[in-house]
Amino acid sequence: MTSGDATQDVETPRAKAATRRGRSAYLYTLISLAGLFIVWQLVVSAQWVTEFFLPGPARVFSLMVEMVVDGTLFVHIVVSLGRVIAGFLLAVLVALPLGMLIGLWRPMFHLVDPWIELVRPIPPIAWIPLAIMWLGLGEESKVAIIMYGAFFPIVLNTVSGFRGVERVHIWAALTLGVSRQQIFWHVIMRSALPRVVVGLRLGAGMAFIVLVAAELILADAGLGFLIQDGRYQLKTEQIMVGIVVIGVIGYFINKGLLWLESKWIPYRETLDQNT
Repeated sequence: MTSGDATQDVETPRAKAATRRGRSAYLYTLISLAGLFIVWQLVVSAQWVTEFFLPGPARVFSLMVEMVVDGTLFVHIVVSLGRVIAGFLLAVLVALPLGMLIGLWRPMFHLVDPWIELVRPIPPIAWIPLAIMWLGLGEESKVAIIMYGAFFPIVLNTVSGFRGVERVHIWAALTLGVSRQQIFWHVIMRSALPRVVVGLRLGAGMAFIVLVAAELILADAGLGFLIQDGRYQLKTEQIMVGIVVIGVIGYFINKGLLWLESKWIPYRETLDQNT
């Protein structure tokens, strides 16, 4: 038997085990979601809550289909996604380099950390009046609020990742004669990247959380506007449509980031097993 055959024999069971785990995960996800909708329908059917306060799944999905057919739902989704993506990308452009600088340079950490900890507890909705005064009622104020919400999870996890690099790994690389540039890319970045990706996932989730607050700023379209308009018109099924769509989009964005994490950090599973 050749070494290649031996490697193939070793890798095949691993691949089969990974496939089984993937199928099990999908099965558990389907069971969980089905259970949620069943409980939702039972609560409404048993009249524990009136349909005015909590419409059943049938009413909600009927309205959703109607909005898909006439195209209004896609308009709201596109508008909201544009705001979320713009705010998230701006947060990434600022938070990643700042987090790296704070994490790698101790004086910068002591200079900036008090300001971050001072501003971080302030909820995004508290900035809405000032955002209107400073940036007006256009897209700029909405994007700025979303950027603010996404910024802190990204910068804090980036700082944590770069400050958490094991010094012994750097010393070991230096004793082996590795250049500082190679140490940065192959030791520091590899160690910090898992925390950075966690920050990106949390930042993306926070961007959607802040979306509804951002679209309180006299928006005329978007999922947050859809929810607010449903509240004004006492259409709880319209409110639920907005909530469900935000949840579904956020779910798939998180899954997409997890997939990217598996591609960017193939060694993550090994790190998790060793910790």
